[in-house]
Amino acid sequence: MAPPTGPAAGPTYLDALSLLTEVADELVVRSVRDTHDAWAGRFGGYPGRGIASAVCAGLGLGLRAASAGLGRLADTGLGAPLEETPRGRFVSSAVNGLIGDRLAQERPRMAIRMAVRSAGRDVPVDALGPAFPEATGRVVVFLHGLCETESYWDRGEGPTYAEALAAHGWTPVFLRANTGLGLRANGAALAALVQDLVDGWPVQVTRLALVGHSMGGLIVRAAGAVATEAARPWTDLVSDVVTLGTPHLGAPIAAGIAHGSRGLARLPETAALGRILDLRSVGVHDLVAGLAHDVPPLPRARYRLVAATVTTGARHPVGHVVGDLLVRVRSAYGEGLFPDATLLHVGRTDHFGLLNHPDVHRALRDWLCETALRD
Repeated sequence: MAPPTGPAAGPTYLDALSLLTEVADELVVRSVRDTHDAWAGRFGGYPGRGIASAVCAGLGLGLRAASAGLGRLADTGLGAPLEETPRGRFVSSAVNGLIGDRLAQERPRMAIRMAVRSAGRDVPVDALGPAFPEATGRVVVFLHGLCETESYWDRGEGPTYAEALAAHGWTPVFLRANTGLGLRANGAALAALVQDLVDGWPVQVTRLALVGHSMGGLIVRAAGAVATEAARPWTDLVSDVVTLGTPHLGAPIAAGIAHGSRGLARLPETAALGRILDLRSVGVHDLVAGLAHDVPPLPRARYRLVAATVTTGARHPVGHVVGDLLVRVRSAYGEGLFPDATLLHVGRTDHFGLLNHPDVHRALRDWLCETALRD
């Protein structure tokens, strides 16, 4: 069969290779050249410095040419689709988390668009009926964290949160987002998508719950602050917002990267390394501070905030400092932001352990299923 001759609809492995060669030039060759020149300049140069610079220039020229050539081949439709395999989807989401804002501007075919997902594919909002033939009026939406995909909710053994809630009459809906975009940009995209989801759902939506892991919880909060003129706003249907290890007050590792990039930039000899750290996406930048009081909770929703520590108790000195290895308890609880929230601590697990944990299973059943019986 002849390959398609029109432009590729989605990213292919050739797109990924084109990006890789571009990054190799930008981050590796240029960084080596600049660092090399800075050290040589500090010590007054050395014989053969011009040759080394010429070699770096030649390598950079070759990599840029290769990147452009691979990109033109990808434009013709050649290459296996990146989204066809779990590994390809993992690569796509990871790259989008790291430089997704840049991809949206420079390589839009590689930039993920927020969408409902099923069986590894986007589901158009006008085709929700065939994708959800057993839809109920209670919908629980799951949104992943930085560099993740919807398949991250399948971690661990035993049933997933979605499977457990489906057994109690909820219809789970998974979303995927370009986590390299800013929180507020993603919040606006999420608000529009959930409104379309509610408007196009096969049956009338009577109750909506949102579950976000890590950055996903911040995007959910940002979406709630987006004004809507819909006749039946989705925000009026939200009964519960559950955040799992969400850095409401910021994440130490993101702050550490920011401090590191500024520190390295102070010296010519390390400035190139600082530039590498500073290439992180707007989404990663936004994790430094999280979201503050200017993004209020939804007035009708109950907030359920889950924090984890690698230690048994949240007050253990180690657990207090490292939290779940990425987010501290105070940030996951959003101290001062949610005065009426329900708080849950999960001990002896890490950030990704929250994606499928027995304690969270029990809590979700109580919050979303037994609460419905009481109401």
